Amino acid sequence: MENENHSSCGCGCSSTENKTEQTTSIGSIMTSMPVEKETEIICGPPPEPPASPFEKPGYQIQHYVEDFILTKEGYVPKIKTKSSIKDFFQTILTRSNIGRDDYKVAPGLYCTGIPDENSHILVTSNYKLSFDYLRKELTGINAWILILDTRGINVWCAAGKGTFGTSELIDRIKTSGIGNIVTHKKIILPQLGAAGISGHKVKKNTGFKVIWGPVNTKDIREFLNNNLTAEPKMREVTFTLPERAVLIPVEIALIIKPALYIIIGAILLSGFGKGFFTFYGLWERGIPAVLTLMTGLLAGAAITPLLLDKLPGVAFSVKGIVAGIAACLPIAVITAGKTGFTGVIGLLLVSISLSSYLAMNFTGSTPYTSPSGVEKEMRKAIPVQLAAIILGVILWVYSAL
Repeated sequence: MENENHSSCGCGCSSTENKTEQTTSIGSIMTSMPVEKETEIICGPPPEPPASPFEKPGYQIQHYVEDFILTKEGYVPKIKTKSSIKDFFQTILTRSNIGRDDYKVAPGLYCTGIPDENSHILVTSNYKLSFDYLRKELTGINAWILILDTRGINVWCAAGKGTFGTSELIDRIKTSGIGNIVTHKKIILPQLGAAGISGHKVKKNTGFKVIWGPVNTKDIREFLNNNLTAEPKMREVTFTLPERAVLIPVEIALIIKPALYIIIGAILLSGFGKGFFTFYGLWERGIPAVLTLMTGLLAGAAITPLLLDKLPGVAFSVKGIVAGIAACLPIAVITAGKTGFTGVIGLLLVSISLSSYLAMNFTGSTPYTSPSGVEKEMRKAIPVQLAAIILGVILWVYSAL
């Protein structure tokens, strides 16, 4: 198979370069560029430095690329291992579900430091957060980084969807030309991607032996220094309070639009009563309804993950019920004078069902459950939740008659 020389700009563009055995950086190229004779600055600030030779029409060099090194397969972008202010704010936006579906990097070959033919090859997904977590742990380490096209999905989820898969890894090894750059035949993959990768097929088609790295990128330095051997703790998947809390902003962002519909629906239903529809009922009954329902939504999206290991029950739907009762019952009781006993029961049924449903969203983020277990739980829980919501709405309207 004929090899092509690819130059990556960190954004998917490529160009053909002459092969050499020498490793060269962009700095030497810039100093060799012709410079016009300096002229006196008449007005304004001095001009910016000349454009990089790697900049091309229609493409932009990403802010996390600091240099390029020349290899047998062309120029490879050298990435920064320190996060920038831009990375920080982009992460906040992504964690808030703003631009999350398009937060990705161009797949292909990157590097940190000045790697050579003996340097390790690390693989991750092209989800920008996964990419950032890995590169920040590689300060002072000379390594190659092979990014798979997972459509901007993290390693764990992409392995389940098949995008962090065997065929993609094989194709990326071949197209990147990494086999001609290094002399060894070992490639390190994150353990959470194991569900999508067949090691023996990768070995058969590329010659590279798959080595499973640690679960968390924070352990990658110790793993590399320990002769590619993972300690037992590196194989453990955790779901600590900080790991659960960081998921809450996304969940809340996802329910904002449905919550608005629920609020509008609750207010309108609260206006129906003996006089068919009254603004007095809309106000008097609408406020307790909105308060109780919003509390139920927050119980499922925030309280449940925060207290996950403290709530009773194995099923997430049950944990959501417990959180919903604890959060919604006090509000429903306090406002019972305006809603009546039947109204309280109706509000609780709807609010607790919403809490239970939202709690199940975290089954895809936790190591506590399996895909088959999640499917089994949802088949049982969703019909019950739906029935409780319908009954709750009926009781809420009936309580005003």
